[in-house]
Amino acid sequence: MNILGKEKQEAAIAALVEGASIRSVERMTGVHRDTIMRLMVRTGQGCANLMDSYMHNLKCQNVQVDEIWCFVGKKQRHLKEYDPEDFGDQWVFVALDADSKLIPSYLVGKRTIDNVHTFISDLSGRLDNRIQLSSDGLKAYVEAVEQSFGSAIDYGQVVKSYEAEPMGAGRYSPPHVVSAERTVIVGNPRKSNISTSYVERQNLTMRMQMRRFTRLTNAFSKKLDNLKAAVALHFAHYNFVRVHKTLRVTPAMEAGITNQLWTISDLLERAN
Repeated sequence: MNILGKEKQEAAIAALVEGASIRSVERMTGVHRDTIMRLMVRTGQGCANLMDSYMHNLKCQNVQVDEIWCFVGKKQRHLKEYDPEDFGDQWVFVALDADSKLIPSYLVGKRTIDNVHTFISDLSGRLDNRIQLSSDGLKAYVEAVEQSFGSAIDYGQVVKSYEAEPMGAGRYSPPHVVSAERTVIVGNPRKSNISTSYVERQNLTMRMQMRRFTRLTNAFSKKLDNLKAAVALHFAHYNFVRVHKTLRVTPAMEAGITNQLWTISDLLERAN
């Protein structure tokens, strides 16, 4: 069995985390797409374990949560009765610390009440202090936050109203926000900090840095395991390797999880 050299592995992973497609990486590196896919899945699964081991006893203060849509196999409206259960719409639930820009917790799955509870419970278990939490108006968050945090949290929701989607030439432009209503749900959150702006910006980063999230293209995940691996690789790279422009360090360094800048080589070594 041929073993892909370290330099080729680093080149392939570096291209993937910058938003290149599997076939683009194949053309750039000369490595067969099946080998690249196996490398991505193996590394991504290792990154999921890596994130799980590092994200504990966190001192986050101001956490924002949101969800981003994608799909596996085909979009929900095109599903047939014989399609696998994993096919159709999938969501990535993301938590982001507004101060360090760290991603402490995430979940890939259907947009169900059970997954919302699992996501919030996982977030709660990784924190070591009282936080202010902000989310959109998804009703399932209220019950999930109460169950996982009780009264030991300051929680608010922000609900944005948008202009109607335009028809014609401008229909693919992002809608303009007309208003944003901030509501206190639990505790005493600072109203000015009830916001999902940073985590929504992370959603844009995901669409730019993972080819399978790019809208209006033929890029998509064909297996749920591939999607989960790609998301884990993205967040591990984002937390430990990618220097945040405004922080001038990585989110993991800003959060005190590590005191050094990781390279792609370090990430591969720790994930495999």
